[in-house]
Amino acid sequence: MGVLKKLLIVFGAVIAIFVISSFFIPKDYSVERTITIDAEPSDVYPYVVDLREWKKWGVWFKRDPNMQLTYSGPDRAIGMRSVWESETEGNGEMEITQLEHNKRVLYRLYFPDFDMGSSGIVEIKPTAGGTLVTWRDEGTVDNNPINRYFALLMDGMIGPDFEMGLENLKILVENDV
Repeated sequence: MGVLKKLLIVFGAVIAIFVISSFFIPKDYSVERTITIDAEPSDVYPYVVDLREWKKWGVWFKRDPNMQLTYSGPDRAIGMRSVWESETEGNGEMEITQLEHNKRVLYRLYFPDFDMGSSGIVEIKPTAGGTLVTWRDEGTVDNNPINRYFALLMDGMIGPDFEMGLENLKILVENDV
């Protein structure tokens, strides 16, 4: 009886430490990656402003060729939406919320399976070596301790996908120019 009681106390203490420490973890997260593309901003922008083009360079679409995609709203404009359903990549929605021609595309993401959303931006800036493309996604999680730890891992989880997506975009644009 004494050993079982000590085990339960230790287990309870570990759970308490896990929960209490989660409240010291920031609720906000940000994931950002950049790449330089040997092309003009006007060559890059069409691949970013048209959500139909994302399936050509986005990693998630390549991982699941059976992903169901639907588009609505005005093409290449504020309000353009894509909705996807995938058994392996999850379900989600993306909507363009702001645009600055040949400079930036802002969007909102929502993942209904997790009731979680984020906002992102793809910035396109001319540089001496071509065009610097920065892809950033930011969000906030709720007070659930598991979600707080999830926010800590976000950069490691989707950062590599951003890197590969930007590499795909680079190849696509540079081969098209």
